[in-house]
Amino acid sequence: MRRVPQGTLILSTLCGSWLGMMALHEFGHVLHAWLSGGAVTGVDLPLVGFSQTHVSPNPHPQFVAWGGAVWGSLLPLVLWLATRHWARRQAFLAAFFAGFCCLANGAYLAAGSFLGATSDADDAHELLGPGAARWQLIAFGVIAGAVGIRLWHGLGSSFGLGAAQGVVDRKAVAAAVGAFISWIILYLIV
Repeated sequence: MRRVPQGTLILSTLCGSWLGMMALHEFGHVLHAWLSGGAVTGVDLPLVGFSQTHVSPNPHPQFVAWGGAVWGSLLPLVLWLATRHWARRQAFLAAFFAGFCCLANGAYLAAGSFLGATSDADDAHELLGPGAARWQLIAFGVIAGAVGIRLWHGLGSSFGLGAAQGVVDRKAVAAAVGAFISWIILYLIV
C-alpha cells in the first residue's frame, strides 16, 4: 500500500509542476509587457495544452518574449530558496519544481533556436526575428538546463525511489496534492 502515496506524490508533483511552470512563464510575459508599455489582451492557461499570452500593442516583443523564460525560471528558484528555510522537509518539492521550470524553459528556447519558429506566437520566433542571436537562446537553454539537472540530483529517495522502497513523507504528499489543486483553481479562475 505504500506505493499509492508514492504514486500520488509523483503524479501530483509532475502535473503541478507543469501547470505551475506555464503560469509563471506567462506571468513573466505579462510583467514584461506591462513594463514595456504593451497591453495584455489575454492569457490562455489551458489545463491541457500549451499556454500563451496575447499582447497588442507590443512595442518591445523581444523584451516581452524573454520575460517568460527568465521569470519562469527565476521565480521557482526564489521559491526553492525560501522553502529551504521555512519548510525543510518539503523543500525537495520546491527543488523539483524549480528544476522542472529551469529545464522546461531552457529546453523551450534552446529547441526553438534549432527548430526555428513554429508560429508567430512562439517565443523563439519573437526572439530571433527582431535580432536575438541563436547562441543566446542556446546559452540560456544550457545554463537553465544545467541548473535544473543540478536541482534534481539526489531527489529520488524523497520520491520513494531506490533505497526508500516506496516510503514517502505523508506531509509531502499532502503538500504536493494541495499545490496541484491550487494550480487547477488558478487556471479555472484565469
